[in-house]
Amino acid sequence: MAVRSKLKAVLVDLSGTLHIEDSAVSGAQEALRRLRTAPLAIKFVTNTTKECKRILFERLKILNFDINEDDIFTSLTAARNLLEQKQVRPFLLVEDSALEDFKGLNTDDPNAVVIGLAPEHFNFQTMNKAFRLILDGAPLIAIHKARYYKRKDGLALGPGPFVTGLEYATDTKAIVVGKPEKTFFLEALRSIGCAPEEAIMIGDDAGDDVGGAQNAGMLGVLVKTGKYRSGDEDKITPAPFLTCDSFPEAVDYILKNMI
Repeated sequence: MAVRSKLKAVLVDLSGTLHIEDSAVSGAQEALRRLRTAPLAIKFVTNTTKECKRILFERLKILNFDINEDDIFTSLTAARNLLEQKQVRPFLLVEDSALEDFKGLNTDDPNAVVIGLAPEHFNFQTMNKAFRLILDGAPLIAIHKARYYKRKDGLALGPGPFVTGLEYATDTKAIVVGKPEKTFFLEALRSIGCAPEEAIMIGDDAGDDVGGAQNAGMLGVLVKTGKYRSGDEDKITPAPFLTCDSFPEAVDYILKNMI
């Protein structure tokens, strides 16, 4: 393994790593407070598309996490940046609570399809509208392609199966903007002035969090909370730098061995 630079930054996933819906992972708030005492930049990176950044931030504050809104980098933000770069008019297949992050964009006569997690809108009518737009040449932009995520009542389908269905039906490939895309991690790191070899990622998704981060040149820590299932650490190459039971255990390791 190449010599690593001194650790300067920690990227942290949110859903499944720090919290599950309205419940915090045990000990996560105190672990974050301890991590804040170290000379490290911290950025929270999330594929959550169920709600806008403001609502997500308010949820985390209610749970007593020491987080500033500017510390959060979301796949919704990355998607909006791409839409502005391409100067397209999106058909937004996202939950109503996420629409705030696309405020001001022209959505009349759409010529692009943007799809996130939208359980209330994944029906034949909306999917067929997206299908027809793509057939007419609209790019398919996936905010992310997670197969599933963790809710309090168990695992639930993510947007990935719906994106894949549209890809199959239209014989096209989606542009993916969130984790595990390398550009997503690099953009998050750029916002805190760090290079990949100076950073470590903590998350509950072996592929999107850990695999994506390591493919971008970071180290990856997999936690056994949230969507984690036994054996996930064996499903990616290279394997996670470290696998821990939870975020507090990951923080303990970093503070004891990497500072």
